[in-house]
Amino acid sequence: MADKPRTLEVGISIIPDADSLDRNRELVRVADEGGLALVGVQDHLYQHHFFDTWSLIPTLLAETKRISFFTDVANLPLRPPAVMAKAAASLDVLSGGRFELGLGAGGIPDVIANFGGPRRTPGESVEALDEAIDVIRLLWSEERSVSFQGSYYRLEDARPGPRPAHPIGIWVGAFKPRMLRLVGRKADGWLPSLGVLSREELRDGNRRIDAAADKTGRDPGSIRRIINVQGMIGDQAPPRRSDLPVGYLAGEPLAGPEDWWVETLAGFCGVRAAGSGVAARPDPASPASTVRPEKELSGRRALSVGGALIGASSGMMGWRGASPTGAP
Repeated sequence: MADKPRTLEVGISIIPDADSLDRNRELVRVADEGGLALVGVQDHLYQHHFFDTWSLIPTLLAETKRISFFTDVANLPLRPPAVMAKAAASLDVLSGGRFELGLGAGGIPDVIANFGGPRRTPGESVEALDEAIDVIRLLWSEERSVSFQGSYYRLEDARPGPRPAHPIGIWVGAFKPRMLRLVGRKADGWLPSLGVLSREELRDGNRRIDAAADKTGRDPGSIRRIINVQGMIGDQAPPRRSDLPVGYLAGEPLAGPEDWWVETLAGFCGVRAAGSGVAARPDPASPASTVRPEKELSGRRALSVGGALIGASSGMMGWRGASPTGAP
């Protein structure tokens, strides 16, 4: 049986730094007008110089026409799932179906606790995320009222609504085996970061997700694979990771000309791309780079890989289609 078509979506990921508001608005505008698919916005409430992500996203949605936004990823311990479900559905309706929910268990427990959130062990964090997915989906359902009794969250005769304008994806930021199994059992997508995980760890993560999906009777190809990739398009050398400010990924940034990026992204998709992939890049507003956003997001290219159209441009990237076996 022939493989399902594999397509690659491209987007940008922005850091919600309050001092970079004009810059981020310009990047998002160019991405929207240039035909990119996605904008990711990270969610670190405890960073004093960051805007609140759930306030910034609706502002940017109102300033754009077609591009979709997602939380990259929402911090569950500091965001009650019932409130997130309501906010996500509202944003989706108000934007005409342009919101997806990236969701994380909270990777810095001490900082989260200092900010007033619960201090959870790794095991408790996975259990809470498992429950949160159920709570969110119940509140997006067509039921007149819903109830849920969990160890971390509960609903009692709660009234769902409004219904999302489209089936919002729940894309989970997962790195360890237990979280990866949860993605395979229950999530709509996997949202890791290259640098936090190596390419071999990405391959292994895909295998674990596929195995968990198979075990529960799910089609692994229905689970989107999204990846944050940090780098620069062009011949200039990227800044060192140690020189980048708060908000950038672990690992050294990638760098290369457009043809190199097209080949690299095609490799991700060809090995096994199921979903959207998102590539974040070093902020050109930093002292290490002065490239203008018009140049960063221009020069779009397209090629065919396995019968699918893949668009590549500088900025951010993503996949949708059949399930990927790993990373190139």
